Amino acid sequence: MNLPAPVVGAGLIAGAGLAVYAGWVEPRRLVVRELDLRLPHWPASLAGLRAGVMSDLHAGVPHAGLGAIGRAVDALNAREPDIHLLLGDYLDSSQKLARKLAPEAVAAQLARLRAPLGTVAVVGNHDWRSSGDRMWRALEAVGITVLEDRAVERDGFWVAGLADLRHRRPDIGKALRAVPPGAPVLMLSHDPDLFPGVPTRVSLTLSGHTHGGQVAIPLLRRPLLPSHYGERYARGHVIEHGRHLFVSSGLGTSGLPIRLLAPPEVLILTLRNSVVTRKV
Repeated sequence: MNLPAPVVGAGLIAGAGLAVYAGWVEPRRLVVRELDLRLPHWPASLAGLRAGVMSDLHAGVPHAGLGAIGRAVDALNAREPDIHLLLGDYLDSSQKLARKLAPEAVAAQLARLRAPLGTVAVVGNHDWRSSGDRMWRALEAVGITVLEDRAVERDGFWVAGLADLRHRRPDIGKALRAVPPGAPVLMLSHDPDLFPGVPTRVSLTLSGHTHGGQVAIPLLRRPLLPSHYGERYARGHVIEHGRHLFVSSGLGTSGLPIRLLAPPEVLILTLRNSVVTRKV
């Protein structure tokens, strides 16, 4: 069936507009998502702790140069969180259009993050593919704590970090070995596919890696999601069997430099205990 010329023309215009938006406008946006999360095993004494979260910079890809990273750093600093948590893939190894940036230059931008409890990070699959351990060493050199299957204590709670699933051998038990029984703990895992193995003692697991599919339309994004679980851990707050996961859609892009309905984001998460006090 031949469609009328005006209908065809309107369709072409709409398609061109959508392409411009997905290829230029949305990837250059920055959304600051501020959310309250009520978590298991999170004590009332730590209620209100605020975590700034950044993931998947893919520095050097179109729309994600040092200026864009600096803007994300400024946005987090402006909200004055208690701690910054970085979830990996600071570099990119996927795009031919990417301009290679030195790990040290990316780390210098991230070094500007300011919080009373500092900045804690894990590294991701693209970091290993791009530079081996050079990104890790660059982060440590500017005072950012990098975790791989270990945990550190921060003012009454613990932050544990897992090795990358694609290039290392993550060990959840080893990561939690130093954490005292009953202590509140946050888990950093670049890849959310590790979440099914995280024990219930962990209050919250934080991940990136999926980019929300970059095109956040379920039937379209499914083949773009780098997860063995399909849509299960695509983006946002996931609760399974009382365990909590939050997946960030991150800042940069992988593969094609496009985003649609999944704009670049940083997170400010306010962590509260799960017990709600009722007024009598």
